[in-house]
Amino acid sequence: MVRANSILTVANLEANNQSAGETVLSGQTVLEKSDKLDSLELSVVMPCLNEAETLAVCIEKALRAMSTAGISGEVIIADNGSIDGSQEIARKLGARVVDIPRKGYGSALQGGIAAARGEYVIMGDSDDSYDFGDIPRFVEKLREGHDLVMGNRFRGGIMPGAMPWKHRWIGNPILTGIGRLFFHCPSGDFHCGLRGFRKDAYQRLGLRTSGMEFASEMVIKSTLMGLDIAEIPTILHPDGRSRPPHLRSWRDGWRHLKFMLLFSPRWLFMIPGISLMLVGIAVMLWLSQGPRFVGHIGFDIHTLHVAAFVTLLGYQMLVFALFTKVFAITERLHPPSRWLAWFGKSVTTEVGIVAGLAVGASGLGLLVAALMQWQTVGYGELDPTQTMRQVIPAVLLMTLGVETIFASFFMSVLGMRNEK
Repeated sequence: MVRANSILTVANLEANNQSAGETVLSGQTVLEKSDKLDSLELSVVMPCLNEAETLAVCIEKALRAMSTAGISGEVIIADNGSIDGSQEIARKLGARVVDIPRKGYGSALQGGIAAARGEYVIMGDSDDSYDFGDIPRFVEKLREGHDLVMGNRFRGGIMPGAMPWKHRWIGNPILTGIGRLFFHCPSGDFHCGLRGFRKDAYQRLGLRTSGMEFASEMVIKSTLMGLDIAEIPTILHPDGRSRPPHLRSWRDGWRHLKFMLLFSPRWLFMIPGISLMLVGIAVMLWLSQGPRFVGHIGFDIHTLHVAAFVTLLGYQMLVFALFTKVFAITERLHPPSRWLAWFGKSVTTEVGIVAGLAVGASGLGLLVAALMQWQTVGYGELDPTQTMRQVIPAVLLMTLGVETIFASFFMSVLGMRNEK
């Protein structure tokens, strides 16, 4: 709700000079006593860890932007254990300080957002690299009905010295590209620290990560859950701190990448698994009748053995993809999947056991045929280039059959929660 005529920032008032008809709410606009805390439209949340050099200017910009635009809101400083007096600076300027004992960028933001009273939340770093004067533009998009409004530094502009070259040309483009490929997310800047969202939409996401990968988790889960995502060009300025940033390029980059891989069993397990199985099966069929030559290079039973291993590995990766997807859905990390629901109803434990027995029996049949051939020569020496063409596929099929049976039982264990 907009209160264009009655908004004053707490920074402009002394606590001991309150009038009888006003109540000072730390870090938010001054409202009449009859107004309720939950009537706030916006909460601006800034994570903070020793940001005394830049915190004041960020708070002032946010308060000024809300006051000028007539937005009823508050500023929350999610403090992660500052020892440089950041808390006192924030309180003097009228911001509400929330102490977050658990370390990490994501932990600080989770705590600050949980304390937010606004219908909308805008999060932004407190290092003065983002312009909080853009707040009205984000609020306008949220009022239009978007659930998540992302800033985009590559569309808005990156000022000289604002972003290291390895982040601008390697890290951010690669990680954003992977995120768009894996999850079909419309965002062109996965890691922009200035973004706004509806608090009720945020609460549905159930975000968990405590580190810098919190930014990726928010975008990925918003995409998977079908939230309405919009973008705003945002200018990135050099931060105003004299010390190095908290970000650690390679460590935090790996954490982002690892999270995206773990959250996408399709790309981590299924696609590589299918590829390995197809290659393995194709090579085994190619070598099934005898040795092959490509130029002067010969391929025989040793290659057949490797192909069987590749096939088995690919199958195991497919099973892991299925396990991971079911687990992610039951733990509400992923939204429900229609095809997986169909698969679960069609391929029951009993169907899996029967299929596993059938595959294992076919392998056992090949192995028995090899034993009978061995019997014909009085259990003496055999030509391995011939017998191994039976034994290797036989052992592979038997192994696949056993794995299928146990995978069926394990799938039942994972699905128990859904049966409650």
